Amino acid sequence: MQTPDKPTTRYAHRHERAVAAAAAVFADKGFHGASTRDIAEKLGIQQGSLYYYFKSKEAALEEVCLTALRDYVSHIESIARQPGEIENKLKTAIAAHLASYEHNNEAMKVHNEQRLYLPKERRKQLNRLGSHYRQQLEGIFCEGVSNGQLRKDLDCHFTALSLIGLCNYWGVQLLRNTTLRTEEVTKNCAEILLLGCLAGKTATPDTETRTDIQVN
Repeated sequence: MQTPDKPTTRYAHRHERAVAAAAAVFADKGFHGASTRDIAEKLGIQQGSLYYYFKSKEAALEEVCLTALRDYVSHIESIARQPGEIENKLKTAIAAHLASYEHNNEAMKVHNEQRLYLPKERRKQLNRLGSHYRQQLEGIFCEGVSNGQLRKDLDCHFTALSLIGLCNYWGVQLLRNTTLRTEEVTKNCAEILLLGCLAGKTATPDTETRTDIQVN
């Protein structure tokens, strides 16, 4: 005999639908152009019932942005824990990063374009998640340096930030240009990262140089 869903499970499912509705509305109208009435209509409920899921429009925006980052961070944690060649880890990380735009496109669009409309206090958790993602990716590069799979003078911090920027740019392009193929973009990003551009060139060792860049 099948047991009924627990109330918490039912609520989690409904909350997920509410977040998806908010993401769709914010992606279409923008934070300032959207209203809680728009979100409620998208969800098919009365405006007053939306309070059951979000206390305010700001809270809805925060939930959408957090949704965009949680799976994104979970994937890089899993990849960082995996054994194996650094080359394969980095290829998997690039593929997972780009796939987040494909599978969670509205939430990612809202996070990238509208998170700064949140008050500074509400952005703290987003900033922590973003920093954690960067730290996990940086750790993969540092692992490759320590075991000799990557060059010993690699600036892991700078390289992690650069790869995030590269993937974010092409993630947006995948949403805008339907002729682009995720597999091909992933391959090209991996080749630039792992092979570079100059034929037969190696980096000049400069272990004293370190570019310390902080981003939120």
